[in-house]
Amino acid sequence: MADRSPEKSSPVYVIGGGPGGLAAAAALSHRGIHAVVLEKSDAVAASWRNHYDRLHLHTTRRLSALPGLPIPRSYGRWVGRDDVVRYLERYVEHHRLDVVTGVEVSRIDRSADDSEWVLRATGGRALSSPVAVVATGFNHTPRLPDWPGRAGYTGELLHAAHYRNPRPFEGRDVLVVGVGNTGAEIAVDLVEGGAARVRLAIRTVPHILRRSTAGWPAQATGILVRRLPRRAVDRAARVMCRVSMPDLTEHGLPWPDTGLYTRVREGAIPVQDVGLVDTVRTGRVEVVSAVDSFDLDKVVLADGSRIGPEVVIAATGYRRGLEELVGHLGVLDDRGRPLPHGRRTLKGAPGLHFTGYTNPISGMLRELAIDARKIARTVARTTA
Repeated sequence: MADRSPEKSSPVYVIGGGPGGLAAAAALSHRGIHAVVLEKSDAVAASWRNHYDRLHLHTTRRLSALPGLPIPRSYGRWVGRDDVVRYLERYVEHHRLDVVTGVEVSRIDRSADDSEWVLRATGGRALSSPVAVVATGFNHTPRLPDWPGRAGYTGELLHAAHYRNPRPFEGRDVLVVGVGNTGAEIAVDLVEGGAARVRLAIRTVPHILRRSTAGWPAQATGILVRRLPRRAVDRAARVMCRVSMPDLTEHGLPWPDTGLYTRVREGAIPVQDVGLVDTVRTGRVEVVSAVDSFDLDKVVLADGSRIGPEVVIAATGYRRGLEELVGHLGVLDDRGRPLPHGRRTLKGAPGLHFTGYTNPISGMLRELAIDARKIARTVARTTA
């Protein structure tokens, strides 16, 4: 897409050309509001293009579509990375969205008369509008823990954001750190791709769910229970997990002490099993204690043991990376996440919306679609 300057008619500016930003722009357009999507890379769906090759949505095709365009049935029930990118490209064309690529917004300020938001962007641009939507993504900036001795580690260390496929690791000893969905899937990918040894370092034992049971997706259950009392969901989930999943205690994965929904409320989404249970049960993925520090060619674990992997892949999550953009506006909590979300805005920051900064059990894309409609409805009402 060509880099062209936005029009001067004060459109609503949407920062980020991922699913959240595109959904918001389409919903605004549906209500007759001109929205301009500002994307810092050279194409939409930049983060999806950079995910690892085998990635598929853990949410169903039907429940992952954005407003106004279903995901094609030909993409299958669990949509792959490349098909997600194709869908988002098609989404832009279908809704005729106004997307400006190669423009990075570095800071948002209030105008001198307190009537508009001023977006400081690439090339000295200062773009003004009463409304702005921030949608730069949940997984924005890779987070690599500052482990003692990390700088002196003589092996290969990389963040999971830079992992693509197992080919570079064939025949090698690899330690994956972190057992979220990314770490779990990378560990399985390495085993199936010919790594000589794969270990998985775990600090907190995760809840592991079947992606679907007898055709019923875990996402659908997440949608049904998200409004129920936490304790009730914890109890039901405990029974469900013990009926549907094997006991992996002797393999280093005991049943979690904390309830599933309690953990979700704390920000930890259950791991969807796409092969981890089988590889752990058969010993092809070895579960070890959390990483404590590095010592030259060794990794020191929390239980005091020392191992010598050739490669360490840190699936240690991401930061939202919003501090420079809006940190001075008082709209972030102590973890760097927006205090308002979706249609809600803060009294001191009217017209500044955020979408995509939660990690819901009901599915990220589904919630982005819901947020987009709510934001558009709110903007239409307040600007009428």
